[in-house]
This record gives sequence, structure tokens and C-alpha cells, in this order.
Amino acid sequence: MGTDILGLPNAIKVTTADVTDRDGALRMLKEYAPKLASILKVLCDGGYTGENFANAVMAIIGAEVEVVKRNELHKFAVIPKRWIVERSFGWLDNFRRLWKNCERQIHTTHQMVTLAFISVLLKRRY
Repeated sequence: MGTDILGLPNAIKVTTADVTDRDGALRMLKEYAPKLASILKVLCDGGYTGENFANAVMAIIGAEVEVVKRNELHKFAVIPKRWIVERSFGWLDNFRRLWKNCERQIHTTHQMVTLAFISVLLKRRY
């Protein structure tokens, strides 16, 4: 899932379990490339390190990759900007049908995630 700085999704891609996070992220970027053309920087966690991933992101949407890593293992600390996506996943955990993947079809899971974020938006007060 690709989110903006408010934690709302700009792109959602659901894949099977045999697809790595990196490959899934690149598939998502390819699918939503026209919509994400104005993105300047992509923030990722430590699982997305490496020049191959950064070069692929640059080729697909023309954005720079910034990797935000943990300082020490096994110690909790709020890391700037990294909590935004974690908060978005936390919002999804509030929906009983999404706390565990019980769907048989990938597109059904994608639709349920979309409906969950619509619900989050409808409950917001600006």
C-alpha cells in the first residue's frame, strides 16, 4: 500500500503470499504509475534497501527512494515518518473482516481494504 503523509492510500495492491514485498511494491508502482507521476520521494523501511529497488522506482515513477531504518533492534522508538504507514495498517485492523485474511479471491481483499478506507474517510472530521 502506498500512502500519503496523512496515511490515506494513493495505491493499493494485494498479492499472493509468494510475492515478496519489494516485487509487490514494484507491481503496485507500475499499475498506478500515471497516478503517482507527481511523487518526488518514496519513504520505505529497511526491507527495501538496495540500488536495484531504488533504480526500479526511479525508472517507473521518477521518484527518489529514502529508506528509514531502525536504530536499535528490540527497543521501541517512534521513528519519524515511519509511523504513518503503520497507523494506516492499524486502521485496517479495526475492521473485523481484515484482521485476518480469510478471503478466497485477491480482488475481494482489495475491495475490502478500499471499503475500509472509505469508512475511515467518512468518519473523519476535518
